[in-house]
Amino acid sequence: MIETVLGVLEWFTQWSDPLAWLVVATFAAGALLDWYDLHRDIARTVTVAAWVLFGFFWFTQIYHFAFVQKSIVEGIGTLIAVPGCLYVAVLLRRGRDSLFVLSRAVAVMGAVFLPFEAILVLQEFLIEMVTRQTEFLMSLLGYQPAVIPGSAINPDYESFRNTFVFHPEPGYRITYTIIIACTGVGSMAIFVGLIAAVRAPIRRKFRALAVSIPVIYALNLVRNVFIGLSFGEMKMQLVPELTASVFAFDLATDPGLVSYYWADRILAQSGSVLALVAITWLVVRELPEVLIVIEDLLYMATGSEYDLRGALGVAPVRADGE
Repeated sequence: MIETVLGVLEWFTQWSDPLAWLVVATFAAGALLDWYDLHRDIARTVTVAAWVLFGFFWFTQIYHFAFVQKSIVEGIGTLIAVPGCLYVAVLLRRGRDSLFVLSRAVAVMGAVFLPFEAILVLQEFLIEMVTRQTEFLMSLLGYQPAVIPGSAINPDYESFRNTFVFHPEPGYRITYTIIIACTGVGSMAIFVGLIAAVRAPIRRKFRALAVSIPVIYALNLVRNVFIGLSFGEMKMQLVPELTASVFAFDLATDPGLVSYYWADRILAQSGSVLALVAITWLVVRELPEVLIVIEDLLYMATGSEYDLRGALGVAPVRADGE
């Protein structure tokens, strides 16, 4: 029974890429109809459909994050995202117009992120730039691992100079590869989307971008250095037997994976969540209009209304974010 369920989940992953483009296009259509006040009823219908498709998209990602990536944070997040998207669709259909702001944000997020996910030349530029900067920071700490092209993770990366090579023990070789997920572009897209979605003076939007995007980029480099050195030098060999059991890998064959899962899947990903919360606070100080999105998220999580803008003394805005 379990094998059948996993087989079905794996089969659905093949639809994730084309579905992602369809989701972004549908969100964009709804956002344009709403932003320019062309037809609110049609905008509502299109955007509701976008959220339903978005829920299905996250369903196609469950197998990847939970069983391929073996990510606790991303796996749980994906499971929450499926019913969450459907709940947004229901609320928007029932007339919660403030959710148009969140919907516009998703449209912009997708428009920023998907080209880097799909266009190889953009991936190569960003991945190799982040690799060089990560290499430089490692050298400042006294580590100079070899950096080679090619990756078994993705055959498209064969010509990319993006893989660090470590030899923590005689005869044992560890490679750490920078992929598109290691560049921070996903997190940066989230904040670009949030900032672009609200109706506010462009000057304050640029200030919000200035306190978020550079911080995310810098913290992401620190994250790469931390994971790379912790994994490559096997610095986090914590409860190896339990770690191998939880993440289902052969401890005898790949003992270094203990450090990888602790550094990346547990510590770095948990730290990333906390960092995003802190960066959101910085953005709110410059652009309090984004609180309308946070209020909606709190309502969906708790079922209670919150007036964060009133509590912080922010001037009220229209339900649609104006």
